[in-house]
Amino acid sequence: MTEAQSLPLYPHRHLLGIRGLSPVDIELLLDRADAAVSISRQSEKKVSTLRGRTQINLFYESSTRTQSSFELAGKRLGADVMNMSVASSSVKKGETLIDTAMTLNAMRPDILIIRHQSAGAAALLAQKVGCSVVNAGDGAHEHPTQALLDALTIRRAKGRIGGLTVAICGDILHSRVARSNILLLNALGARVRVVAPSTLLPSGIADMSVEVCPTMAEGLKGADVVMMLRLQRERMAGAFVPSVREYFHYFGLDAKKLQVAKEDALVMHPGPMNRGVEIASEIADGPQSVIQEQVEMGVAVRMAVMEALLDPRRNQDQTA
Repeated sequence: MTEAQSLPLYPHRHLLGIRGLSPVDIELLLDRADAAVSISRQSEKKVSTLRGRTQINLFYESSTRTQSSFELAGKRLGADVMNMSVASSSVKKGETLIDTAMTLNAMRPDILIIRHQSAGAAALLAQKVGCSVVNAGDGAHEHPTQALLDALTIRRAKGRIGGLTVAICGDILHSRVARSNILLLNALGARVRVVAPSTLLPSGIADMSVEVCPTMAEGLKGADVVMMLRLQRERMAGAFVPSVREYFHYFGLDAKKLQVAKEDALVMHPGPMNRGVEIASEIADGPQSVIQEQVEMGVAVRMAVMEALLDPRRNQDQTA
């Protein structure tokens, strides 16, 4: 992407989380992603930025959306992309993450994209390989590219992030998306609220510079952005909500609850959605929804991240 090549060099070798990124780092990635959007919208969607580079997608958790987004991003940049099917690999035979890392490192990839059920897996992998590593979600820890694509969607719709009121609603406790978004939005000067039943709030959430709201009416009042989260029942080791019907009654987003937000409030959801549980269909498909835009921005952000980490200027500046 010629336009992006004129941007300053991204200073980090890996993207393991939003924590540790400065506002300048975040804005640099968003500016790069803006340049990538135009590539996806033209008839010829492939460039040669990463021609000759090898990308390996290593997903220990199933994720059609994220994995396909990273795959498409790599291919649009001209990279050779390999998807490693962990479910049918030697991992089933007892191979550890470190063993897998050493094996993959011997193949000399340029970038590894990893999703893993354990927090810290991406950071561990980054210590064991000689290439760049991107965290595509590690346990309930972080999901940095999701936060970046959400920020890009907001910035393109609203023109800014600083000063906006963003309500993040739902399963905060199990959500790596919530954690990464809180870190990013705070870094860029947004006012962040979290809305959830007490059973779905992590301990110490108030220490993350957010306003904790016990009801949707309180949390959505005057909000510029309403970000719904999926109920992650696969991560729940107990009954965190009485029933999905009761959960939707109190914390699901419908037209009545949305009325207290600003008239032009954006409605977001990282997907996949449970319609009628976290969000009503008429809202998910309504005029305030930018859920489809989030999917489009996901490809652009992942293109920007890979291009930034594999910037050829990095070889000319060993201090980067």
